[in-house]
Amino acid sequence: MSIKLGVPSKGRLMEKTFDWFGERGITLGRAGSDREYAGRVEGIEGVELVLLSAGEIPRELAAGRIHLGVTGTDLVQEKLANWDQQVESLAEMGFGHADLIIAVPACWADVDGLDDLDAAAALFRARHGFRLRIATKYHRLVRDFLRDNGVADYQLVDSQGATEGTVANETAEAIADITSTGDTLRANHLKILSDGLILRSQATLFRSRKAQLTDDDRRVLGALVERLKID
Repeated sequence: MSIKLGVPSKGRLMEKTFDWFGERGITLGRAGSDREYAGRVEGIEGVELVLLSAGEIPRELAAGRIHLGVTGTDLVQEKLANWDQQVESLAEMGFGHADLIIAVPACWADVDGLDDLDAAAALFRARHGFRLRIATKYHRLVRDFLRDNGVADYQLVDSQGATEGTVANETAEAIADITSTGDTLRANHLKILSDGLILRSQATLFRSRKAQLTDDDRRVLGALVERLKID
């Protein structure tokens, strides 16, 4: 047996993850070409690298098929119900920062916060006969947030890409999406609600609470945690 470590398979998240482990004396890398998904680990015995998409890692952690995984806080909390019962956050890694927010058209001068959005949604339904549409791919997080803040008379519409463009394309009246700088929102004439921050996310090292461990696995995991200087 070995400890399986899942990390993003491409892009800046992969590169930053490799750098983060490298700074702590553990070298991660691809075993073959850039098109292969085999990985290698140097600097510690008994750890196997598994290259996955960031969106797959929460599922694999919850299923216990990997012991550790690097992915965004937003993905774990969106994809896993009662996420803290399925995984444990071991270390925030200091990169991949993004905020999950709610944004509305900048021209909505009277809509500044969630109370205003609730009132606008009620007015919208009365005028148009259907609920105000909020485009997002974060259905669980957005629904829970709006419920907790008393916003009603809305519907979530799925958007898996270019969410900021849905308002201009008239397929939604507002959006809930990840942003890091806000530049794309401003370019699409959207503004973030003053109290519309749902979640601050960053790349995080998670441990599966479901993965089975042998005594040897526990020793390897303990040695890895010590090498990474995780409290």
